[in-house]
Amino acid sequence: MMSIRYYSTNRNLKNVAGITPFTGKVSFKEALLKGQASDEGLFMPDTIPQLSLKDIQDLKGKPYSNTALLVARAFLSDEFPMETLQTVVKDSYNYPVPLEEVRPKNFVMRLDQGPTASFKDFAARMMARLMSNCRPKGERLNILVATSGDTGSAVGEAFKGVAGIDVTILYPEKEVSGIQKKQLDTIGGNVQALSVSGKFDDCQNLVKQAFSDPQIEKFNLSSANSINFGRILPQIIYHIYAYAQLAENGETAIFSVPSGNFGDALGCEYARRMGLPVAKLVMPTNENDEFPIYLATGKYHKVSPSRACISNAMNVGHPSNLARFFDLYGGTVDRVGQVHQYPDLEEMRKYIFSVSITDEQTRETIRSVYQQYKVVLEQHGAVGWAGLEAYLKTAPERKLAISLETAHPAKFPEEIQRLLGLTPSLPDSMKNIDQRKGSAIAITGDYDDFRNYLQKHLKIRE
Repeated sequence: MMSIRYYSTNRNLKNVAGITPFTGKVSFKEALLKGQASDEGLFMPDTIPQLSLKDIQDLKGKPYSNTALLVARAFLSDEFPMETLQTVVKDSYNYPVPLEEVRPKNFVMRLDQGPTASFKDFAARMMARLMSNCRPKGERLNILVATSGDTGSAVGEAFKGVAGIDVTILYPEKEVSGIQKKQLDTIGGNVQALSVSGKFDDCQNLVKQAFSDPQIEKFNLSSANSINFGRILPQIIYHIYAYAQLAENGETAIFSVPSGNFGDALGCEYARRMGLPVAKLVMPTNENDEFPIYLATGKYHKVSPSRACISNAMNVGHPSNLARFFDLYGGTVDRVGQVHQYPDLEEMRKYIFSVSITDEQTRETIRSVYQQYKVVLEQHGAVGWAGLEAYLKTAPERKLAISLETAHPAKFPEEIQRLLGLTPSLPDSMKNIDQRKGSAIAITGDYDDFRNYLQKHLKIRE
């Protein structure tokens, strides 16, 4: 099998102040441990492995871990022994992945049954186990994570107690729900939460600056955000799993993926490019509408500052993974949102549909889906469903459609109670949340403040 190597999305940038393009290629293990390239670009595989329709159809009725192993082998078999990959997927996925039929041919995939009741569990758990298999012996690995809500707790729980790895989580102090804050603040052990006076984009920029700061290079920094391809790879899996369980006779399917930082949607895009019969990738955003506007007009302008919406995990004014989407379609956009080369817009429109869903529309979707179908969606899943509905108005042909529910409604009890008059029952993973103890450390959005914190608290050796 040909070895897959990973290049930087900024490799073609020339004469851009402050950026020296990384023009080489690295292994998956290097990309996993580095997080991002030295030029602040994101790592991309130079080859996308192919799955046959038969490979996919053979997964029908099989456990989720079978799909995970198929995808892991396709990308990683030249760098990890088969036994390691088998252990990784078995340890990562020991919870159900319900596929709930809302109406004929239209399903919600519930990615909310893991340890933190968020879809982020799927990526974080596999990533933590891959990292523990390729960490330099004797050295400490320091994971930095920016989160708008669910990523941080998923990553923190996934890495909790993993030998030789410490995790620092940054979240915007005023833009996470009460339960999300409780989850983040109380992980403890080798995981520390920082409450940042600012927005998610500020948290993300602090992390990105840290990675390119020579003063703290010695701390073996890595990322578990979706800037790391180790987060993207597991997000390919559940699109293939859902299709394999639900599709008949090789039909095409529509996927609606509520989109914030675009890692999840990118998982679907890669699944399509691996051979999954995706008719359309629907990428609904909340009121941070930079991408739907770009698809409509061909001009990209980030939303700055990002807008605070009730689907808080999607409050992203410039999605990091837009760099990967642009690259896949022949373009280049950098960390700050400057476009250096526009992608093939017509090609992108052929495969992708995007629409902005307001808070009002989100609330109305939660109400109407419950009234019509007795299905409870939370805010992010509601954006996904509303986006699917918007797309189906433009393409009324009846197809298999799968919308992603990315967090458990019990994580947002106030909103659900207000809209539906009911309190969602807690999943098992959240039943002891009120008894947990711990607190975050407050920092400003100033980079010097963050660097001082890291220099004081991070360790280099085990």
